[in-house]
Order: sequence, then structure tokens, then C-alpha cells
Amino acid sequence: METSKQPIETIDFSQPQTSDLLLPQPAVLKSVGWGNIHFEHHRQPKFETPEHQGNWHVIAYCPTQEPSFHTAGERWLDGKRKREERQTGNIAIVPAGIAQRCNWTTIAQFAIVAIEPTLLKQVGQDWVNPDRIELIPHFMTKQDALLQGIVSALRAEAESTQIGGHLLVDSLKISLAIHLLRNYCTTRPKLGSYSDGLSRSTLQEVTTYIRDRLHHDLKLIEIAAIAQISPYHFLRLFKQQMGITPHQYILQQRLEKAKSLLLHSDLSIAEIVSITGFCDQSHLTRYCKRILGVTPKELRRSQ
Repeated sequence: METSKQPIETIDFSQPQTSDLLLPQPAVLKSVGWGNIHFEHHRQPKFETPEHQGNWHVIAYCPTQEPSFHTAGERWLDGKRKREERQTGNIAIVPAGIAQRCNWTTIAQFAIVAIEPTLLKQVGQDWVNPDRIELIPHFMTKQDALLQGIVSALRAEAESTQIGGHLLVDSLKISLAIHLLRNYCTTRPKLGSYSDGLSRSTLQEVTTYIRDRLHHDLKLIEIAAIAQISPYHFLRLFKQQMGITPHQYILQQRLEKAKSLLLHSDLSIAEIVSITGFCDQSHLTRYCKRILGVTPKELRRSQ
């Protein structure tokens, strides 16, 4: 008598529970509100997952191990099986829609970065036909210094409440997407050229958009859409013409507006924080002290 094959479980990384459905314990750290990228850090007892596939691309990363951790196990990926020693810095890549299962024969510590496929299409729109973007599966047997650095930076941002977090995450998203397109894509990207840079009218439209929305959580992909080019090329061209990154420009504009309100209005510092888009009063104070050499209260008393 034939036994029926178990259905392949689908993991939706746009949902709150994400990979918790597969694992004995919930993640010890998760990103919140990052849109088309998601980060998790796990500490797990030994376990085995059912066969599953994600609707997002997944990078699994083995971080620096604590002395009591020695991770090893097997992975079944796209119909192939391999034993993985999972040494510090090793990375696996599981494209969206590719079935896998794995086991960990000891206590496990690992990170997951999930990337919505539309992110690669948005970033690679100038180089690759979006319908031909396909990632190559990789077992957790290789090292990639740049991916390691990006994953570590994403973890730091998941732990942080610092100002400009979403803008920094946006920059990391773009770096990650470009690296995947260059090194792990079945189709090699052909680089385009923007030798004329951003037009004066486009630059004016972009900077006006930023200044009018300082109280919003501005995202690089949204700002690049104003210029109607990929975030990668927008970031490069904006810095080329303005001398600073969009992230630095936004912080500069927030501080200038805060300074003007401190000197020429009766608004409370808390109200100014809200209007200018700083996370809280301590962030404004720290940035004001670092750039202007005085705290907001000292600046206001100096008028």
C-alpha cells in the first residue's frame, strides 16, 4: 500500500509568526516593520524541520559561535542532500519556491534573512529582465564576507532604536540585493549608465519631497521612485551631485528645521521632535550636540 506524500509547508515571511511554525522555540530577536526584508536570530535545541518552502528568498547564516555551541547537521535542498558542518560565517541561500528541510544534531545558533523577490526586481530593474531573476540554491558550506557583514549590520539594527534606522536598513537592502544579483543570480546583470546624472528638476522634486515629509519615516525606495530610477542608481547619483547620501541629507534637513524652530518658535522641544522626525528628544539632543556643539535647551537660551 502506497503512503501519501506529506504536503510541502509554505512559510509566508510577510506574516508575524514566520519561521516559528517550523522550530521548537521562537526567535530570540526579530526585525519589525522592515517591509520587504526580514531578520531573525535563533537559539534552538536540536531539531528537524518538515519539508517546506518560502515565498521569499532566504539567507541562513551561522554567526560566531559561543563555546558551548557546535552546530552540524544535514540539509535537503532542491532535491539534493548534503551534510553541513556549519562553521562560523557559513551561509546558505534558499531561493523562494525551492523546497528544503534540515536537521541540527546539536544545540543550534543561526540567523535568517528573508528577502521579498520584488526587492530584487526593484533594485535590478535597470540591469536584468525582472522575469529572469532567479537565485541559485547554495548549501551552508561557503563563506561570503560581504554577506556576513550585511547580516551582522541587520542584526545590529534589529537590536537598535537609533534615529535613521529605516534609512540605514534601506541602504543595507540595496547592498544585499546588488550582491545577490551579481553573485548568486542565474542571469548576469548588465550595468546601465546614467552619465548625465539627475536633472535639476528631478533633484528639486526629490529634495522638496524630503523637506515636506521630514516628520515621516522616509524610505530610500520611495524617494528613488520620485526620480523614477532604481534605488541603487539614485543613491549613487544623489551622493555624486549633493556630496552626501540621502540619509545624511535627511538628517541635515531635520536638524536645520529643528534649529529654526528652537530659535524662532515657542513650540516645546517634544513638539519639535515630532515635527522634524527625530525618534525622541534624546536623539535630537545627541545629534544637536554632535553637529552644533550645544543641546537644544542651550541653543534656545542663546537666542
